Amino acid sequence: MFSETTPNSKIFACSKSIELAEKIAEKYGTQLGEIKLSYYSDGEFQPSFEESIRGARVFLVCSTFPNSDNLMELLLMIDAAKRASARHITAVIPYFGWARQDRKDKPRVPIGAKLVANLLQAAGATRIMTMDLHADQIQGFFERPVDHLFASSIFIPYLQSLGLDNLCIASPDMGGSKRAYAYSKFLKSDVVICYKQRKQANVIETMELIGEVEGKNVVLVDDMVDTAGTLVKAAQLMKDKGAISVRAVATHAILSGNAYERIEGSVLEELIVTDSIPLKQPSTRIKVLSCAELFADVMHRVHHNEPISSKFIM
Repeated sequence: MFSETTPNSKIFACSKSIELAEKIAEKYGTQLGEIKLSYYSDGEFQPSFEESIRGARVFLVCSTFPNSDNLMELLLMIDAAKRASARHITAVIPYFGWARQDRKDKPRVPIGAKLVANLLQAAGATRIMTMDLHADQIQGFFERPVDHLFASSIFIPYLQSLGLDNLCIASPDMGGSKRAYAYSKFLKSDVVICYKQRKQANVIETMELIGEVEGKNVVLVDDMVDTAGTLVKAAQLMKDKGAISVRAVATHAILSGNAYERIEGSVLEELIVTDSIPLKQPSTRIKVLSCAELFADVMHRVHHNEPISSKFIM
């Protein structure tokens, strides 16, 4: 008589996420699986699994940060796993790119996040695991189970360890107010919000502060830091309004353009990020906390059909 057995689990990584994947595999208690990437002279590439994955639960670790080769590599790996008869294919995407395109904010533009969701499902992903989506509703773009993790479970213990008096949580924009209130609930602190208006993408025209920060140690909370323009401007606004110190936590360190220079020249005491995206260069102002243990634990629970609700702080 046939009986269902738990399949073997194997972890593989895209080429730009190997460092994080190795940490995840170590925390999980296994070794990273072997995958080979072959290139054609025109830049086309082809991944191939160098070991059998037939009937296995395959975890594919790949943050889809720029450039788009990361996403394409993940899609090809999912397709290869499907055609190699993997039983379950979980796309582990610590940073889910294109998430800022979650709606039509003006005529004749795409909804990039929905397109990426469709591509992942069409390729053959049976489950999605990600962290701190830019917009929570992106989970609804999928017809597959989505494990949406929160880096708050990493950041909050670190912030508590600092022992800051008169702590105040701040959101650099109105869209992050929900996240800021969630942090303030666990840290039992006040909340302030920055209201900003943009001229265009990555260019701020005006910024105003809603709330009082005088005599307080402020922690700005955001899901990502790209050019760091908003973060640096918000930090300066806090200092101008009388804040004792300003720190920032941002889950995904995209850090494009001259972001590193902006951070080094800012009033920020430190910027705390995760390793969902590898840093392009070291910085004395940036502290990296690993999300490897969080993902390894949730992956282990998913593989053994155990609940993961205990891993959510927010």
